[in-house]
Amino acid sequence: MITIPGVDPLFMWVGFIALILVFLLIDLGVFNRKEHEIGIKEALIWAGVWFGAAMIFNIWIYFQFGQEPALDFFTGYLIEKSLSVDNLFVFLMIFTAFSIPRIYQHRVLFWGIIGAIIMRGLFIGLGAALLQRFEWVFYVFGAVLIYGAYRMQFNKEERFDPGKSVIVRAVRKVFPVSTRLDGHRFFTRENGKTAITVLFLTLIVIELTDVVFAFDSIPAIFAITTDPFLVFTSNIFAILGLRSLYFVLAAIAGMFEYLKTGLAIILGFIGVKLLVREFYHIPTMVSLIVIAAVLIVTMVASVVHARRKQTPIRKHSLESHVRKELMAVPSQHPVHRVVIRKHHQPKQ
Repeated sequence: MITIPGVDPLFMWVGFIALILVFLLIDLGVFNRKEHEIGIKEALIWAGVWFGAAMIFNIWIYFQFGQEPALDFFTGYLIEKSLSVDNLFVFLMIFTAFSIPRIYQHRVLFWGIIGAIIMRGLFIGLGAALLQRFEWVFYVFGAVLIYGAYRMQFNKEERFDPGKSVIVRAVRKVFPVSTRLDGHRFFTRENGKTAITVLFLTLIVIELTDVVFAFDSIPAIFAITTDPFLVFTSNIFAILGLRSLYFVLAAIAGMFEYLKTGLAIILGFIGVKLLVREFYHIPTMVSLIVIAAVLIVTMVASVVHARRKQTPIRKHSLESHVRKELMAVPSQHPVHRVVIRKHHQPKQ
């Protein structure tokens, strides 16, 4: 693991975690103290702020540890950020299925990211320990990524249905769940008892969904570097900007027609890199070029596709797509009644 001469590695970890906590406190306690709907302009500004913070940290890595660790950090950051884009589309589908107003979505994502930081830390620590003791774990990670690439490309994506969700059914068996929103609160009183609100139920679903996504992203970064500090810091900086990126992607979802194909190629490439590591080492720079090239080609192809359809990209909003999907749910289904009625109120 990279270390600063004369400095206990523990101080590096504590210092980084303290830095992240300061960022989060400033975000929630200063700039987002008052709940409001985040527009695309504000989201773009914050996405730029988080990206800038990650690059400043990467510059520090470059001058403190050298070019190779800095390149590893940036490549890991790019992998996590690109894979997270697909996750955000699923999050928006969950928000829409539960009819969560946009004004409360930032709160759910904020606490979701705190949970994701904790879970990613545990997963990365476990992964690093396994790789240090068992060389064959690299091949397991490689196989997981190749399977993930196949699943992403060929498995049909199903719309999220709270009524059929295993997570929702399990939570309802353990906790009383209110059928209504109570502002931004996660807990409420109902029939004289404390119950979790739909907002907190949404947070649980998103949190556990992110755990599933981590099974692809964390092995992918370990293919670039096995240094736990670089893996953790690049992963966390990529996660920090997800809330802002979410509100941007919700408005321009039509630009990502071929996103899954591009991500499947990236996962497959990284999986192969892990499987052949004993016979041939693919340099980090080559990996970075391949990943960046795939993302650029994917974006260009998606924009061209949208223009050929002669439909403004904004009209490809994922919220509109999800509402269309939910229209296919039988009219007697509770999700249909909640979501479809909300978006088809008669004009006064």
